[in-house]
Amino acid sequence: MNEHSLSLRLERVAANVPASARLADIGSDHGYLPVALLRRGLITAAVAGEVATTPFHAARRTVRDNGLEQQVTVRLADGLAAIEPHDGITAISVCGMGGETIRDILESGKRHLSGQERLILQPNGGEQPLRQWLMDNGYAILHEELLRENRFYYEIIVAERTGPVAYTAEQLYFGPLQMQARSPAFLAKWQRLLQQKHKTLASFKQARQAVPQEKWQEISQQARWITALLA
Repeated sequence: MNEHSLSLRLERVAANVPASARLADIGSDHGYLPVALLRRGLITAAVAGEVATTPFHAARRTVRDNGLEQQVTVRLADGLAAIEPHDGITAISVCGMGGETIRDILESGKRHLSGQERLILQPNGGEQPLRQWLMDNGYAILHEELLRENRFYYEIIVAERTGPVAYTAEQLYFGPLQMQARSPAFLAKWQRLLQQKHKTLASFKQARQAVPQEKWQEISQQARWITALLA
């Protein structure tokens, strides 16, 4: 993967960035996403934020090699602290980390959000707590997709702040729009996860030490939800 050829996962993230956006890509790694979008003429400017020095220098190199120093600002910063008011950011992408980590980035960086940005989020697991944060902060989920790449399932969640929004516990778990669309990848993912839940429950029965009752109830509830979803 490079700025000329994105992975399938990043291509789907790119497809959800609005045309002519001013993008902040948080945890930008090598800066491939913003550079690819600028090379294609799809966005007008970008900030690539990185908290670690090695990827920060890699992103600067990608930007420099493509002659985009005027359009892409690479900043060494923690999370949304990479965004400054004069950037005029209209879209934020956070990709390739756990959902809880993305949630924490959004929560700790709230003061950097104007509420006008589109959020394009690609969590590696932990989607439920991330959706919970979106609901709690008045963000409606506009689009969701699930894809499989290199044996792994990846979810993309696109949200914008609209004001109060309410999702059920099951919608937060599965994704409200995923539940409606029921794509083949979505059904395959949950069939696989149901098998894992059953294995977990079986291992609980054989465990020498007592498993906390709340853990039993949580996994059992999830297994019931998945069974009903697939029925």
